[in-house]
Amino acid sequence: MKITVSTVVAAPLKEVWRAYTTPEDIKQWNTASPDWHTTTSSVDLRPGGKFSSRMEAKDGSFGFDFAGEYTKVVPCQLIEYAFGDRAGLVEFNEGTDGVKVTVTFDGEQTHSEEQQRAGWQAILDNFSSHVVAKLARQ
Repeated sequence: MKITVSTVVAAPLKEVWRAYTTPEDIKQWNTASPDWHTTTSSVDLRPGGKFSSRMEAKDGSFGFDFAGEYTKVVPCQLIEYAFGDRAGLVEFNEGTDGVKVTVTFDGEQTHSEEQQRAGWQAILDNFSSHVVAKLARQ
């Protein structure tokens, strides 16, 4: 099952790309709810390069690593990656209202499609808010 989520980020393409691929930024936006956070992140943004983010409940009750390998990278356009036996794709398309970021990924069997879509959409919405807020501070 393929699941797709997207958002439009009202920011220049280069800023959107940078925030999506920079570990310090990822630690700021990579959460589906306020009671979670990303404590570590690493990015080796090239085909064959590895990525990893540690997501944890703020109360310390649970955590997990989201990790994989990049399979294709086209700067400011496309990121393809594998994580376990699943695959993901992130597309960046510049438009008049900003940059549309679309994430398509292979769903897993533990959680419903609706739960997975909601979680990944929340993370993507946090990403958009982070980029806009960061630019407003500059």
